[in-house]
Amino acid sequence: MGLNFKKWLVERLGGSVEKASTVEIDWSELFGIMDNVYVRELAFWTCVNKIANALSKCEFRTYYENKLVKKAEYYLWNVEPNRNQNASAFLTKLIGKLYLRNEALVIESSGQLYVADEFEKTVYALYDYQFHDVSVDDFKFDKTFYQNEVLYFQLNSIDMRKLVNLLHSSYNELMQYATNAYRKSRGSRGILNIDAQAQAEDDFSDTLQELMTNYFKKFFESENAVLPLYDGYEYKEIETKTYSNESTRDIKALADDIFDFTARAFSFPPSLAKGDVQDTGKATDELLTFCIDPLARMLEKEINRKRNGMAGFISGNYLKIDTMAVKHIDIFDIATPIDKLISSGVFTINGILRTIGEPEINEDWANEHFITKNYSTIQDLLNDLKNDSEPR
Repeated sequence: MGLNFKKWLVERLGGSVEKASTVEIDWSELFGIMDNVYVRELAFWTCVNKIANALSKCEFRTYYENKLVKKAEYYLWNVEPNRNQNASAFLTKLIGKLYLRNEALVIESSGQLYVADEFEKTVYALYDYQFHDVSVDDFKFDKTFYQNEVLYFQLNSIDMRKLVNLLHSSYNELMQYATNAYRKSRGSRGILNIDAQAQAEDDFSDTLQELMTNYFKKFFESENAVLPLYDGYEYKEIETKTYSNESTRDIKALADDIFDFTARAFSFPPSLAKGDVQDTGKATDELLTFCIDPLARMLEKEINRKRNGMAGFISGNYLKIDTMAVKHIDIFDIATPIDKLISSGVFTINGILRTIGEPEINEDWANEHFITKNYSTIQDLLNDLKNDSEPR
């Protein structure tokens, strides 16, 4: 933001430059201030990008007659939704729009899925919502889409981003105060004395502006410099630099607060938003439980009701988003649990391989459930004890 130095000076002089005056220069104000909106946007997009990255690790499983199949629908959601995006880029855009606007629209065109950049919505209580002026990139669709033709996602009944922005506004003054305190602690302040003769010169305004915008700026930005002054001008520094660590800690604490309430608004663990490494495992579990899993359920319900319908769903045709792959898996750490899952008959071998991201085995036995002899019903156990107790 540019400054009108003549106006700035007149205001400091009480509206008159007709007589000799002393001007106190606050260089932290003169050369710009930090725009706190960047902290808010950084907090918001840090959370959104991590949610999108987590969801992009999930597998969109498609089932036909209750059996997992990998055909066109599976490819559409896991590999290539449209010719210009892969599945990760598509989901990143979808989640970004969803959290930014509290709603997102996905349309199908020529068998491909696109996330709308802009759209207008007409709401009807007893009839399908209508979506018009739908645009994707630089293309605008010249048609009205009805609710049953699109995938319409709504994040919350109340737009949490608007509430976060309102809350952030109360922090603006605090952040500005802490930032200015830090700048002042490291900046230079001085008094510029201008005598009456200098002010009487015809080119006084031009001379002053050149001095302020050129000479003083270079002087304070340079590590070593000499400041040339015109006749009638005298500059004296009135305050030495005092490096305050308290100011920087205040700024960081306020920035952390913004990250905290932004993350909590979206059920996102604040420690993950700020990049803390302590208790990452617990934070990831919280992320899955209160953020990723509900988000995945919301997405899959809308997908199922629009792309499979009640008849297809009842017949066992549905899509399920598997969130187990969000957490990093070390196969050596889970070797014992894998053995238990297979030996108890809960998972097949291919089921385990699919979960840990390894290629499946193209054999029938890899899809069978196994159970060890250690597992048996109470009745079988009583029969075995009875047989052992009978005389032979």
